[in-house]
Amino acid sequence: MSLSKISFTNAEGQILSGRLELPADQHPHNFALFAHCFTCNKNLGAVRNISRALTSQGFGVLRFDFTGLGESEGDFADTNFSGNVEDLIAAADFLAKEYQAPSLLIGHSLGGAAAIFAATKINSINAVATVGAPSDPTHVQHLLKSGLPEIEANGKAVVNLSGRDFTIKKQFLEDLENKSLPLVAKNLNKALLVLHSPQDTTVGIKNAEEIYHAAKHPKSFVTLDGADHLLMRKEDSLYVGKVIAGWSSRYVDIPEEPKLKSQHHVVASLGNDEGYTTQMKVGNHYMVADEPESVGGRDFGPSPYELVSAGLSACTAMTIKMYVTRKGWDLRNVEVHTTYDKKHVEDCENCEDPTAKIDTFDREIKLEGNLDEKQITRILQIADKCPVHKTLHSDTQVITKLI
Repeated sequence: MSLSKISFTNAEGQILSGRLELPADQHPHNFALFAHCFTCNKNLGAVRNISRALTSQGFGVLRFDFTGLGESEGDFADTNFSGNVEDLIAAADFLAKEYQAPSLLIGHSLGGAAAIFAATKINSINAVATVGAPSDPTHVQHLLKSGLPEIEANGKAVVNLSGRDFTIKKQFLEDLENKSLPLVAKNLNKALLVLHSPQDTTVGIKNAEEIYHAAKHPKSFVTLDGADHLLMRKEDSLYVGKVIAGWSSRYVDIPEEPKLKSQHHVVASLGNDEGYTTQMKVGNHYMVADEPESVGGRDFGPSPYELVSAGLSACTAMTIKMYVTRKGWDLRNVEVHTTYDKKHVEDCENCEDPTAKIDTFDREIKLEGNLDEKQITRILQIADKCPVHKTLHSDTQVITKLI
């Protein structure tokens, strides 16, 4: 996962702070936008875990703080539900301008209600997922019980939510009262996934039923049995992220990577627009090679010399395992750590100079088991006899021809 801090401006000219998470080994095939829960922020553990589960499946994810929360500018007391919806639209506009328009919108709790409203105004959104969302935005009023009389009398009140004081103004409640989520869900015309826990004591499971029944197909429901409203258990939030990634794959466009074919053992393909990110078919397996960012790559995969080192490490471990198995020795595990001491790009700059290359592989072997000194000495001798080791020491030739 690649994480970067970003900021963008909302409709009121305030700067909102966010985090953009990208997959570690590829360009994101789609972007998702995350709306956090009422009075939460982008750094809630559940928000991070859901985002990371999505990036592991190739999504880019933008999570940000609504106006007046976390690191974003503005006064929370001056915000309302409609403002949250506008913030989501501003975030979608930012992604469309700087990266790629989002196709997936995710909302947690009241953020789920905001996500449904915002999805009707963001054309690029194909799928919406809500987690513990209230079917009626005014549901949050029960969280403000102690302050409702004061809000009605004075127009505002300070209420304590999850150990923090917030000023809530009457205009916030009035805005909520004017929003009909079931009606909006009915006319959403986008794929909808409703996730909810039957044990949610903050937003009851009845809310999920009302949202689901109001929406048109395609719609899905997944129960989060045993989870609490804030998904405080890591396994719950990771599960939510995996479910959303799998479900949304039916409704967002995920380009299919062309499969490489070759009669050779290995084929590498590198396009003009891909930097050094090289698609490979190695035997029956597909993978990516790249260069480090320090030399202009994206670090989406191992470098060529790392691949050579990997072959040496794997071959050494396999050769040792074959030998000790045949001998019946008590070797429970072997680790082979290998480092190559030169950077590939430096070799290329001097590749016509035969004296420029000093190829050194530092290999360290860790053996776990009940072995005596004589056995250990013999195993180290066998390590030097692994086929890849022999190839690196032998005279080799590369015969090249044009296809």
